[in-house]
Amino acid sequence: MDYKEQVTKIACDIAAMPLPEKVEALNQIREILHQVSPFKNEPVDFVKWVKNEVVVSNDYNPNKVAPPEMQLLEVSILNDGYTQPIVTFPHGDDVEVIDGFHRSRVGKESILVKQRVQGFLPTVIIRPEVQDRNSRIASTIRHNRARGKHQVSAMSEIVIELKNRNWTNQRIARELGMDEDEILRLCQVSGLEGLFSDKDFNRAWIAVDDVDNGAFEPFEGEVNEDDMQEHRIPNEKDETRIFHHYEKWEAVAYNFFGSNHKTMSKQQCEYKYFELLSDIDLFTKTMNKVIEEWPNSCEHNLTNRSMNRIAWLGQASLAYAYQIPSCFSAGYQLLTEEQKFAANSAALEVLNKWLLERGIQQVTLDEALLVNRQVELY
Repeated sequence: MDYKEQVTKIACDIAAMPLPEKVEALNQIREILHQVSPFKNEPVDFVKWVKNEVVVSNDYNPNKVAPPEMQLLEVSILNDGYTQPIVTFPHGDDVEVIDGFHRSRVGKESILVKQRVQGFLPTVIIRPEVQDRNSRIASTIRHNRARGKHQVSAMSEIVIELKNRNWTNQRIARELGMDEDEILRLCQVSGLEGLFSDKDFNRAWIAVDDVDNGAFEPFEGEVNEDDMQEHRIPNEKDETRIFHHYEKWEAVAYNFFGSNHKTMSKQQCEYKYFELLSDIDLFTKTMNKVIEEWPNSCEHNLTNRSMNRIAWLGQASLAYAYQIPSCFSAGYQLLTEEQKFAANSAALEVLNKWLLERGIQQVTLDEALLVNRQVELY
């Protein structure tokens, strides 16, 4: 039996194990392979998954992160997963954090992240020669300083690009884990760095010095059609687009645009969304109620080809069923890929039924999701 057959057999055996035994078996295998690895001197060569309760903080971390950046970190992990392990050293039965304290906090405190990683955290053990306290403190500071800070100019470019894709300030703030005030300031064209001189505003952003972007030159001459088309809102010439004044939107009465729920916490709202999308029958019935009882909201949004209509149906269903605002949509990230596809497909079927009844051309899933143009609103 060659090594590939042996590995396949071991994988089949591990797949049948309960979760704790499965994680322990995989850790043991990684450790054995680490001993013969040409990269065994590199901590990242052996990532060990441990229960989150054994990961403890140190008492000397100088890095303080503002609440908006913690929210951004949570959004990042929910969307991209853990891309960096937590650097630790053994401390009795626990492991003490050298670097990654905030990643460990999110893994412990966020219900959605905890669900994603099933109560475990990815860790690496720092090299033995760095395990005395002074060396650990120095390592923590090196890790923190090496990361640097966010540049205002680069972040403003990202915000402007999202605004050009018809994202609202509320949505940008939600997806980037920022305050809406920060979004407004980043949208400013002139005096941008000066607006961040107030250190109380947000300590994570710094202006870039010694950058010459050139003086502003006013435009002179005529604007041709190609230039206009490049910056035109996609639906400007769409004859099927229907607009309704916001006072006619039924979604408003169902708390769709609210910022909180009167009884449920943020995490409870997000988990409720996960439950709704997981139950395809209930999700479909709720979407059908939305298109029957919200004619104005549906016409205004479902005829808008420049937005993610699949996601809007999901968020509308959440508001219709539970009066939960659309901003609590991160529960979508708890779904498996199969569950995401099933929810998207169900929404596409309802959307195309609605379009067909009005003589509007049906769409593919990619067209409805605006693949390659917008991230999902779920």
